Amino acid sequence: MPFATVNGVSLYYRIDGPADAQAPWLVLSNALGTDVSLWSPQIGAFARHFRVLRYDARGHGRSSVPPGPYTIEQLSADVLALMDALAIDRAHVCGISLGGVTAMALAARHGQRVGRLVDISALPRNLAPRETWLERMEQARGGGMPALASASVERWLSAAFRAREPLVAEAIRDVVRHTDAQGYIASCAAVANTDLSQEVERIGAPTLIVSGMHDAGFPVDEGRALAARIPGARHVAFEALHLPNVEQASALTQTVLDFLLLPSP
Repeated sequence: MPFATVNGVSLYYRIDGPADAQAPWLVLSNALGTDVSLWSPQIGAFARHFRVLRYDARGHGRSSVPPGPYTIEQLSADVLALMDALAIDRAHVCGISLGGVTAMALAARHGQRVGRLVDISALPRNLAPRETWLERMEQARGGGMPALASASVERWLSAAFRAREPLVAEAIRDVVRHTDAQGYIASCAAVANTDLSQEVERIGAPTLIVSGMHDAGFPVDEGRALAARIPGARHVAFEALHLPNVEQASALTQTVLDFLLLPSP
């Protein structure tokens, strides 16, 4: 299995796509409580055009679980260090939820490393009350990852999709259920404590903001407002909750590909 030790953390990663050194890189960053499998619906299409790097963030999947709390500075530094370890000078970056916040931090603070930015279901500052995150952290601390997993899937995927695709929903629930509780808690702190509101206007990379039309955590109006603050950014919304890459996989995949394959401005 491919691992890289960066910033004192062992990160698990996967690379898909052509072994052509000239192919552009695309880095995918996962949501809280998930692993590289979250991007399975996109990999086949993305890998036809890009060298695709997926990784498990610290505290998740097969990566190690250093003591927390984590910060967005650490999470974005891990991506940069992983890119350095793999000799990736510049890449498009696409992230969802916590991964979207990580991607925004990279684009705002290390713009020279980011070609294009795709932010799915992520605001620069989380809208949920801090108490919500403290409750989730306490629930995980008390052995409540199975309940947190079920609640997460209900927030992330519509009831209609869960009924239509029960195996897909169960696979995601299983990943969250088996996320290390300490890694989950430490990453919740990163979500609760991050505020990039004053930084997003510094993003110079061409940017696509993606919303789920029924996502209470990332309302469509907030997505439009975020796009308006980033110079030249576009916004698109899908009939979905928090994981449009799963619930509207084909449409989202094509939309993201169309954006990433646009000629450079």
